[in-house]
Amino acid sequence: MRPKQWIKNGFVLAPLIFSGDFLDVHAINQALLALLLFCVASSATYILNDIRDIESDRLHPKKSKSRPLAAGIVSIPAALLLLGCLYVVLVWGWFVVPKVVMVIAVYLLLNLAYTFVLKHQPVVDIFTIALGFVLRVYAGAMALDVPVSSWMFITTLCLALYLAAVKRRQELSQSGTEGRKVLEKYSVSLVDRYAEMSATGALLFYSMFVMSAKPELVITVPMVLFGLFRYWFVVEELDGGESPTDALFADWQLLLTVLLWIAVCGWALWPVQG
Repeated sequence: MRPKQWIKNGFVLAPLIFSGDFLDVHAINQALLALLLFCVASSATYILNDIRDIESDRLHPKKSKSRPLAAGIVSIPAALLLLGCLYVVLVWGWFVVPKVVMVIAVYLLLNLAYTFVLKHQPVVDIFTIALGFVLRVYAGAMALDVPVSSWMFITTLCLALYLAAVKRRQELSQSGTEGRKVLEKYSVSLVDRYAEMSATGALLFYSMFVMSAKPELVITVPMVLFGLFRYWFVVEELDGGESPTDALFADWQLLLTVLLWIAVCGWALWPVQG
């Protein structure tokens, strides 16, 4: 189920923060429910992917030990039973927050296509991963029934493309083309250019979003810039980046930057009473 990866679902909470509704109990409950359902959906996706890739994972130096199915810790029947239980939870979610589950259904279908087809298509694989993050933001907006700025969508897309490109870069530099068949179509210099372009886009669109829609957040732009710089440092010098989650928790400066960004956003967008 990879609970450590659930931090990626934090994107679901972005609309709660930027809408300024984070003091509303009902809004908080709806956002947390959407977050929970997305954690269930992402876990289901991981299980399906691990079942599909069990043979190749057994040949991978890291995945053969870290993936329960490939390591023989969990059997396929047990994994299928757990997968069924997760789908039951999502069906229950349909009766509670149907709009959110509709977005999650698109996410599941997208990842189903990724698991069996799209993960083998260069460039398409990176965009598929990035679209998953955009859907997380959209699910958060549906939970609160609030509109989402187009700037937020395109910023999320660029940031996710940056992380996905860096992940591919590290897979190439650390494991060569053995980890994924699609890596045979990439080179380190190519994905470096993808990452640079995406990081530039993320910073540019975030800055435009802040200046046009949330000028009170202009103080966070340097934080975002530092975060991008620091993440690249972790990738280049500390040999991280194959797992963005591991890179975040392994580097205290990067983690502190993210926490400060959240705190400053909350302070700047704190609802004015009266």
